[in-house]
Amino acid sequence: MLANFKTLAILAAAFSLASAAPTAPTACDSDTKVPSKTYTQPRVTHSVVAGRGGLKFDPDNIVAEVGEVVEFHFTPRNHSVVESSFGNPCQPKDATSFFSGFFPVAEGQSPEVFQIVVKDKNPIWFYCAQNTGTHCQAGMTGVVNQRFDSQFTLARHRELAAAAKAPSGVQYGIQGGARIPNPNPLSGF
Repeated sequence: MLANFKTLAILAAAFSLASAAPTAPTACDSDTKVPSKTYTQPRVTHSVVAGRGGLKFDPDNIVAEVGEVVEFHFTPRNHSVVESSFGNPCQPKDATSFFSGFFPVAEGQSPEVFQIVVKDKNPIWFYCAQNTGTHCQAGMTGVVNQRFDSQFTLARHRELAAAAKAPSGVQYGIQGGARIPNPNPLSGF
């Protein structure tokens, strides 16, 4: 009797291993149902807070993979995020640069956020275009995917920003990203 239980246990284990891995339907499987949904992994989202602790982005140096999202949250008083170039840190990179628009916030955080999707591994330089207090020139700049093995560092970018003439440039109209309701308004930023 004990031998029968061992045999059954071995057969059950073999059956569970064989049935654990699903197989793709073949042309002969005409009765096989194919799932109606395809499940993909959710995108990674990197949260950046504009204005927490002063005129800065926190964090200000983000490492993100292609396809990941960088989501900007805004705290008091009135901040924005604009894409720039390394060498001209307080001006829009070009006519297609992203621009969030301004987020005036009295307290807490904005009920909206601004999201961009990382399209490649090239560095993405950004700044706050608020000219009251010259935020960019005061160091409110940042980067996604800085190349750490080059001379194009965030510290050097900030030096260039400090020397830039005010006013900072702004884009006209929200562009290059998505301004959406804050998915986590109680996050405590």
